[in-house]
Amino acid sequence: MNNYRRVSRGILLAALASGSWGISGTVLQLISQNLAIPAPWMLSMRTFSAGVLLLAISLVLYGKKTFAIFADKRSALSVITYAIFGLMANLLTFYYAIQTGNASMATILQYLAPLFIVLGSVVRGQRPIRSDVLAFVIALVGVVLCITRGDFAHLAIPLVSLLWGIGSGITAAFYVVLPRKANETNPPLVVLGWGTMIAGILFNLYHPFWVNPPHVTVTLVGSVATVVLFGTAIPFGLLLEAIHFAPSDVVSIMDAVQPIVTTILSVIFFSLNLNWVEALGIVIVIIAIYILQRGRQRLAYRE
Repeated sequence: MNNYRRVSRGILLAALASGSWGISGTVLQLISQNLAIPAPWMLSMRTFSAGVLLLAISLVLYGKKTFAIFADKRSALSVITYAIFGLMANLLTFYYAIQTGNASMATILQYLAPLFIVLGSVVRGQRPIRSDVLAFVIALVGVVLCITRGDFAHLAIPLVSLLWGIGSGITAAFYVVLPRKANETNPPLVVLGWGTMIAGILFNLYHPFWVNPPHVTVTLVGSVATVVLFGTAIPFGLLLEAIHFAPSDVVSIMDAVQPIVTTILSVIFFSLNLNWVEALGIVIVIIAIYILQRGRQRLAYRE
């Protein structure tokens, strides 16, 4: 396979992974709004099921190495903080952002995670580069257009949904930063598996999924299975495979597929009324994150 075909295959796999997350976000809106499933039960069921699935796959691929993550104190602390402040917090805020608003806007706000990572660096005293500032201004314009739809006197979504969405973007940044130490010496799939399992155990301590479960229907079972598979196992597997064929900077650009897929599906299945101003805002946010990522990648290459 020549280099062009390898990179093209990597891009396709990364796009499918991002699109898979977009499908999962749309189904979460069905679960949280149309099926009115309480967040505590859904979060307990989703994380525990996904944790079991991911660790089972890890055991098949890596055997005893699956447990090596706890042999090093730094790795163990990294995966625990990742589970609590990254994975748990992100799943919680994202679910409520969708439940109180819609999947399209929640996904766009979560997509701002790279921007929050840079802002965190600035707070710690790191000087921003020119592309960071440009991306921040452009993203701000895009978000304002999305949440106002051109009517600057009113919000297009409830304020509570906007706040949950911003929280989702911030915790998504934690989701990326916190597991770095564990990822240095452990396969990413193992880190994700243990992070998900720890989150699942903690969610179940608060609300066990077998206590007061919702009425079981074919729609509910299918929806939860879709979120577990398309929101966890399938996209992560595709992403790991994509990195074997294409550079990580090229793969990361495909993240833009997620908000696009979620928005299209929301228009089709939830009759989301998307005007041209809101659509323009979504495009502007995607462009802003692209500028931010490219600027950071060029800086890394120079260093």
